[in-house]
Order: sequence, then C-alpha cells, then structure tokens
Amino acid sequence: MAIVPRIEADKLRIFSLHLCEAAGTPNDIAQAVAEILVNADLRGHTSHGVYHLANYIGAIEEKSLIPGAVPEILNEMPSAALVDAHSGWGHYSAQWAMDLAIKKADESGIGAVSLVGANHIGRLGEYAEQAAAAGFIGLITYGVGGRNIGVATPFGGAEAALSSNPIAFGVPSADGNHLISDFATTMLANAKINIYRMKGMELPPGCIVDKHGRPTTNPKDFADGGKSLMFGGYKGYAFSLLTCLLAGLNGSFEADTLQFCGSFFQAIKVSAFIAPEVYQQNAANFLDGMRSVTPAPGFSEVLVAGDLERRRTQEQLADGIELPTEVLDNLRVCGEKYNIDGEL
Repeated sequence: MAIVPRIEADKLRIFSLHLCEAAGTPNDIAQAVAEILVNADLRGHTSHGVYHLANYIGAIEEKSLIPGAVPEILNEMPSAALVDAHSGWGHYSAQWAMDLAIKKADESGIGAVSLVGANHIGRLGEYAEQAAAAGFIGLITYGVGGRNIGVATPFGGAEAALSSNPIAFGVPSADGNHLISDFATTMLANAKINIYRMKGMELPPGCIVDKHGRPTTNPKDFADGGKSLMFGGYKGYAFSLLTCLLAGLNGSFEADTLQFCGSFFQAIKVSAFIAPEVYQQNAANFLDGMRSVTPAPGFSEVLVAGDLERRRTQEQLADGIELPTEVLDNLRVCGEKYNIDGEL
C-alpha cells in the first residue's frame, strides 16, 4: 500500500483559497469553496475534497466553470425556488441554495430549491451539516442519468445510464452529534474508486464490473471501461432514479439523450411540528439508544451516521489530513503555475 502523506488543515485551506483566487475567484466565493473542500478531507472523504481542485482549475481555464458567477433566482414561491448557478462554483452555489431553502423553511415550514447550471457541488453531507447546524432537517440529492450517461448500470442492465447519484440528509440533535448521512446510490462514488487506485488498494467485492461485465476488485478496471453497480440491487436503482427525477425539476431535460441533471435541496423547520428543543433532545436520546445496542460479533460498538466523520475530523485536526501523493503532486503543479507561495 502506498504511503499517504499528512498536511495541516489550515495550511491546506489557505493554499486552496489562494489557488482559487489566483484563478479568478472572488474572495468570498473562494473562502466558501476552500472551506467546503477541506471539510470533506477532514471528515475522511478524500474523494470529495482538494482531490478535485486541479480539475476545477482546468475547468476555469477551459471556461466551463465561471469563477465569479453568482446564483440567481429564476422562479420563486414562498416555499420553493428555481436557482441558476450560471456555471459558477458548484460548492458555493449549493451552499447558497441550501441557505435559501433554510430561509424559506423558516418562513413557510418547508423550503425547497432546485439548482440548475452548477458545476460539481462536492460532498452532499456538507449541506446536510449546514441544515442540521441551523436546527433544520435537510435533504439533498444530486442526479445524472440518460442514454449512455455516467458509469453505472441500471439494475438488470449492461450499459451505463446513471452516475453515482448521491443522497444526503441531516437531522439536528441537542448534543451536536447530528445525524448526517451521505451516500452514493452506487456501491462506491466514482472518485472513491480512483482514491483506492491512488492508495494501491483493492476494492471491496461487488462494487464494479470490468468492461466485459465481469466482477472485479481492481480499481484500474473501472478506468478501463468498467461500470459501477447499484447498492441493494433494484432498491439502490430506485433511489438513483429518484435523484434524477428530482433533478428534472430544474427543467434541464435533454430530449436527444433522455438526460436529467441537477441538484435538489430541501429544509424542514422542526418548530412547524414540535418545539425544537424537545425534538432535538428526543433525537439525541434516540440516537444514544442506538449507540447503546449490544455490538454484534466482530463489532466493537454501534455507531450512527456522522459519528465516524466527527471522529475523523478531530483526529485529522490534530495529526494532519491524509492525502495521496498523487493529489499533492497535482496541487503543487497548480500552485507553481499560479505562483502560489508555500510548500504543501
């Protein structure tokens, strides 16, 4: 297994901020993007952090990512809105969209925002955390699907027609240990497969097939025309379809490829149903009840979604963020190109 270097979170955040700014991103947007990317790395999701920065900078250079673009509301009702990201930073646009959903939920009980024209929005769990930290229940989906689209096969199919199509949700808890779940509807997110390759690791069985449709655990087979498999068979497939159909609320359907693509954000105001302090304490007690269940053989404890990420964050704040050498090398190349001071 390849050695994985560590780097201080603040150092990585400052480098990312300066790189985004050097590529033409306004300071406020750059700060949001850098924070969100490093948050993903801190939580142990290397596949959704600064790993992508080199590609984002390339997209800016190719003008498919407009670094100074700001979201615009195209259509609005008291509890819902359609927002155009205008090809700007996906992370900033998604944070903006969830903030709008929270504001609408605060006024109407439930707020929903459909986002169109956004670049890659990164780790959906970030926006679930955003909602839970504000005391709201949050739901986020991102879906892409269509004829010869993506790298995942529909259940029972032999051709790619879907992407990893994640779903995330967050529920506030009185002790701050919010329920935060973020998962691809495939067995593994696309970028996670590449992280396995960078680390010299085999994939768990049942995640992908090679270009001939044969099961494999070699991550290199994925890049060589392999395909992802849905979690839970037809059940994961149904969730993947849901993300695409929610994406379709943004009006981006393409008739020639039968494609949907987009993000959906929803916030629920707890006090529309019950006193928030009562609900959050009930939630904390309920989740602690799950943690108190006797572990099964082979397990040392029972966890709930979000526990591992909180632990990983504290560990990496203290010891530094683990990053594959290939990721650091790509960042250094970008830094040299844009004359960013400081060693990574």
